[in-house]
Amino acid sequence: SLDLGTLTASGTKTANATFTVKAYQSHGYAVYNASPPPTNGSYQLATPSSPVASSAGTEQFGMNLAANTSFGATPEQLPDDTFSSGQATSNYNQPNLYMYAYSGADSEVAFCNTSSGTTRYTVSYIFNISHVTPGGTYVMNHVLVATATF
Repeated sequence: SLDLGTLTASGTKTANATFTVKAYQSHGYAVYNASPPPTNGSYQLATPSSPVASSAGTEQFGMNLAANTSFGATPEQLPDDTFSSGQATSNYNQPNLYMYAYSGADSEVAFCNTSSGTTRYTVSYIFNISHVTPGGTYVMNHVLVATATF
């Protein structure tokens, strides 16, 4: 649960969340984003369709799974990289660049091509609004779907 307080057009709000995937008895996995962006009634925050830098004053909601300058982390292999090998996809592994897709090929955020122990991912979110973004409360239930490959 994230409470960002009040968003303003003069600054970017950020947040982190984590999830883990373990695929020890499969040949790998793919993780997909399956949620629309934050909404206020029927209004959805704008999302970049390719990785872009955060821009205060420009409406944008995005995420990555990378170690950014001031927040976030690269995927952590547990207990170490001899047991685990999950990674973020190329659209979501670039520090300080964010995008958001919840359908189609671009909705894949992480993967592993082999049997793997546990990988802990840190999702880094950015929230920017413009002077014309509708005010109010924005809500999002972030659903990520992991599918094993055999």
